[in-house]
Amino acid sequence: MQPADADDYFGRVLRGSASGTRLARSQALRVCFAFLELRHQAELHALTGMVVACPIDEMNQPRGTKDARLRVPPTDAEVTALFAGWAQEFATCRKYAPMARNYAAARLMADIGLRVREARLLDLDDVKWHLGPFGKVHVRFGKGARGSGPRERMVPLLNGGDRTLRWHVEDVWAQFGGERTRPAAPLFPSERLGADRNGTRVGYEALRVGLADAVRTHLPKWADRLSPHVLRHYCASRLYLSGVDLVAIQEMLGHRWVATTMKYVHVYRDHIEKAWLAGQQRAAGRLEGLG
Repeated sequence: MQPADADDYFGRVLRGSASGTRLARSQALRVCFAFLELRHQAELHALTGMVVACPIDEMNQPRGTKDARLRVPPTDAEVTALFAGWAQEFATCRKYAPMARNYAAARLMADIGLRVREARLLDLDDVKWHLGPFGKVHVRFGKGARGSGPRERMVPLLNGGDRTLRWHVEDVWAQFGGERTRPAAPLFPSERLGADRNGTRVGYEALRVGLADAVRTHLPKWADRLSPHVLRHYCASRLYLSGVDLVAIQEMLGHRWVATTMKYVHVYRDHIEKAWLAGQQRAAGRLEGLG
């Protein structure tokens, strides 16, 4: 892909598209090429003789003010400290059920990469314990693209998500009242009861505020905003660094473009350095035996 290709794409193919769409595509391409340059530039040069370079420059880039910066999630140690402190608060909190519900929803965002809207709109019947070795959740209201409407997907309960969800369903859910067998019973109910005396669906703001309060209390040194979306970045990064391939992560997060997934997983800036140091240590270990 050369600058002329980018000129044609943004000047002709996306000519009538909304400015937000043009900025998002530009951002995705920039992240894609940044990923290739940092991870595979030497390999691609050896194979093709070409040097990877982003085709979007100052002349053909879409104009706008959309924030295209990468969101850097917390480390494993920080996320562990956050949820450990949050869980300890259950014993002394004033309202156990709402706090435990917010905790469970946030854990699912971090463990399996759910969006806050997707978590809120889950029903009890969307949990499919019989599918796969861990069970899966049926996300019926995934984010669509180009006005296509909700995109459904099945998300496996990895990273301990199955344990979190079983605890929530068995120990927390009943404290909100209501019948489990009624149609469209929400997985994450509100403490407010509806006209039928059953718990209504939790609001977006309750989940966001619950997470923000926990971060302020149990992760006070975290300077950036730790939103539900940042937990999706954490999930993608954790999966990638564990060896899960990009296409599998793309399917799990419900992305249309794998370039978008690259934006989520390329966040730990010291990953290359750590890999290089590990390689040097292995090489040094082999040389020791030659003395």
